[in-house]
Amino acid sequence: MKKIDYKLFIFVVLLSLFGILMIYSASSIWSEYKFADEFRYLKLQGLYFIIGMIMLYIVSKVDYRKYLKKANIILGICFLLLILVIIPGVGTIRNGSRSWFGIGGMGIQPSEFMKLGIIIFAAKYLSSNTKEIKNIVKGVFPILMVAALAFALIMLQPDLGTGAIILVSIIGLLFVSGVNMSFFIKIGAIGLLGLAMLIIAAPYRIRRIISFINPWTDPLGSGFQSIQSLYAIGPGGLLGMGLFNSVQKHFYLPEPQTDFIFSIISEELGILGILIVSILFIGIFYRCIKIAIKCDNLFGKYLVFGITFQLAFQTLLNLAVVVGLVPITGVTLPFLSYGGSSLILSLISMGIVLNVSRDT
Repeated sequence: MKKIDYKLFIFVVLLSLFGILMIYSASSIWSEYKFADEFRYLKLQGLYFIIGMIMLYIVSKVDYRKYLKKANIILGICFLLLILVIIPGVGTIRNGSRSWFGIGGMGIQPSEFMKLGIIIFAAKYLSSNTKEIKNIVKGVFPILMVAALAFALIMLQPDLGTGAIILVSIIGLLFVSGVNMSFFIKIGAIGLLGLAMLIIAAPYRIRRIISFINPWTDPLGSGFQSIQSLYAIGPGGLLGMGLFNSVQKHFYLPEPQTDFIFSIISEELGILGILIVSILFIGIFYRCIKIAIKCDNLFGKYLVFGITFQLAFQTLLNLAVVVGLVPITGVTLPFLSYGGSSLILSLISMGIVLNVSRDT
């Protein structure tokens, strides 16, 4: 068996370990207050990292071609989990969304499994229908309908951010598969119209749009997180305020160890911290794209491209929210934000990419 891409592996491990360090820094005050244990989130994320690394190692040894035969079963299980989680009494509500299966003090988020499951299915579909893909009706619509169904189930939770990540990753795969450019212009117009309807249908989304345009219209409500995030980023400067010296983590920025972990990194480590994060992410995406381009197997090529598009869009979306470029979506920063489902599934995805790298 050929060696894996060790550069990619090192980038992933460094970014994950850096995330554990920053999660401790961001959460210690809140964790001490709420649980009388400043190391609670550190210990949990460390546990998730160990589980994720074990899974990464196992998956990196499994021939990725086996997923081609099991793609329909994997997708079916993911759909079943999405249906179960929205049933009252089965799924657990957190922050207004029924997106979790509660297990003790921890939770499993089925939408994270769907993000990977639909990429595996799309890679199989596109590699098996290379001739039909030029036909919008016969080739493109079937995979779009599957993605739309996944999006609809996730919106019932509701979770617009994760739904958008799934749709964009599928659109990205269609782009590299050679679909006519005019299709993307049409689908973009339909997507904007649909987004506008989703925003109008939910009053809390309208409030988020208003607070995005001007957070000071409701500084203690819908605009609070955006304002506090910018207050964290602003004073960072070149080297920041120093590791563990954040002011905003003292109950100003709500749960800073999750979606807004980048704000704390910027505050404590300044531009230096931003450069560290940027270099590690760019390194991961560059190695993944290089693996995809070198892979001769069409299924493996689409598989790696899909995983890369998904992680890259999620990263850009989270950073855009943190710096106030787009409204708050509740999307985590891969490898860095606190959360077992997100970290473990991200590491499993990298395990698949590493297995494909053996074949290049």
